[in-house]
Amino acid sequence: MSRRLVKSGFLLALLALAVVIGGTITISPRARFMLGGAMVNAGYGLQDGIHDYEFHHHEGLKPEEVWKEFLAQNHLASLVRKQFPRSTPHPLVAIVVCMDSRVDTIELAGDTRKYYYVVRTAGSVMSDHEEEMLELAVANGVKVVVLTTHSDCAAEKIAKDPEKRKLYPALAAAIDEREKRVQELLARPVIAAKIKSGELLVKRMHIDTPTEELLSTH
Repeated sequence: MSRRLVKSGFLLALLALAVVIGGTITISPRARFMLGGAMVNAGYGLQDGIHDYEFHHHEGLKPEEVWKEFLAQNHLASLVRKQFPRSTPHPLVAIVVCMDSRVDTIELAGDTRKYYYVVRTAGSVMSDHEEEMLELAVANGVKVVVLTTHSDCAAEKIAKDPEKRKLYPALAAAIDEREKRVQELLARPVIAAKIKSGELLVKRMHIDTPTEELLSTH
């Protein structure tokens, strides 16, 4: 029996056990939270490596074929969501992260319910409208804004390479002005007032990409 089949069987057993425990035994909220996280990771493990359902450098596929498969997978996913509807949260946290697919905001917070707003941009660089959106979110109740960078960032590599800067000048310029954008956000009236009154925290954090651990930038 292959290692992958053994792993899949173990993950299926874990999922079944989690459903049984969650439905028949009273457990603490912390245990439920961790159990939910374990189930999510079990799901990732079950899906990982199924090449017929991934978009990872398939050779020979035409764009229309990729789009057709994307729609088919969305249909399957929406069927699951209809069977297991989720709560509609009003987030207290907003996170600015890079668009790099290795940064998974669900794993970052360990919470599948998405009790946070997410702004994803190249290199975690905000533009005017994203700054305004964050200000609006704070006005509507967000209490923590997390501004992140991450290790092994492709945009940062381009900004540091003179030859690549010539190929991607706008991206390099965006990285150059990232700090300026942060200071603009902090100076916005709603943001500045709520920081001053103690109603808002803005944290600068660095993500270790392989583990997705949040590390202080100070």
